[in-house]
Amino acid sequence: MKNTMTIGGQQAVITYDPDIEMFRGEFVGLNGGADFYAADVAGLHREGEASLSVFLDECAKHGVEPRKNFSGKFVLRIAPEVHEAATTAAAASGESLNQWVADAIRKAAYT
Repeated sequence: MKNTMTIGGQQAVITYDPDIEMFRGEFVGLNGGADFYAADVAGLHREGEASLSVFLDECAKHGVEPRKNFSGKFVLRIAPEVHEAATTAAAASGESLNQWVADAIRKAAYT
């Protein structure tokens, strides 16, 4: 089960804050912070829509692109033994390490 929801076409990660006994939503993939709180799912949708609307209005007002641009490249730091094991697994699958890791990330992100 993923702790995400789509509001206004944007993905938000949802967590629970036991200190205040509320759910917190935070939009991802935006060029700034846009978060919201609510006690239930209906409230998350309502507060998320309001938060996103304010964020998008402010971006338009200041001429800021609201969405981050992703290049498709990032640096990954892992333990040397994990690097070695992944290289072996990739070779055994007949793939480059890059192809193997990209496929593993794709599977994890979309399930």
